[in-house]
Amino acid sequence: MRKRSVIIANRHNTSISLEEEFMQELENIALAQHKTINQLVTEIDSARTSPNLSSAIRIYILEYIKQKNTEH
Repeated sequence: MRKRSVIIANRHNTSISLEEEFMQELENIALAQHKTINQLVTEIDSARTSPNLSSAIRIYILEYIKQKNTEH
């Protein structure tokens, strides 16, 4: 499990705890979208329906990968 501090919407400091594999995928997605981790997490946070941010991030990553797999 890896813990990382993030800033949501340039104003709210928080931390997320994700398994190393999820953290790596989050970083890869941010890189592919030309965004910072903070920008991507802000987007995920604003659209989430889960009360837990780390869970919302995992779901986002899963959906992103599933979408990429259907494009091939």
